[in-house]
Amino acid sequence: MKSRTIVVGLLAVSLLVLSVSVYAQVSRPYHNGSVWDIAMIKVKPGMNEAYMNYLTGQWKANQEAMKKDKLILSYKVLTTETHGSDDWNMLLMTEYKDLATMEANEPKADALAQHVIGDDQKQMQGYKDRSEIREVMGSRLAREMVLEPHQ
Repeated sequence: MKSRTIVVGLLAVSLLVLSVSVYAQVSRPYHNGSVWDIAMIKVKPGMNEAYMNYLTGQWKANQEAMKKDKLILSYKVLTTETHGSDDWNMLLMTEYKDLATMEANEPKADALAQHVIGDDQKQMQGYKDRSEIREVMGSRLAREMVLEPHQ
């Protein structure tokens, strides 16, 4: 009789734990989407055309090559007004499937940049040249949150 009571007790506790764990599973009305690498750029006064020439040339060529090789999903350039002398006025945005894919494809992206833009020395010279026309104010990684339809 004692063992039967123990079995019934264990069964009751197991059912309780199972029901609590099922109840604890939260149904969220959203899911993780893509990841964006965002650079905040301050284009120096009078240098918009010079920087846009770079973006429509070398930068776009590299982004298109990465898109063609499925290393990125998309890219965007957004401009805005500044709100002070220390503010950015342009966002360069590159969309990746997810963070793991972005990190896993870094060696491929580096190799592609070597092919499209040039070797490390040429790339460093490009950074140096662009520092005359723009300043990188910061960068962020952002994850898109995809909202489910309200039911």
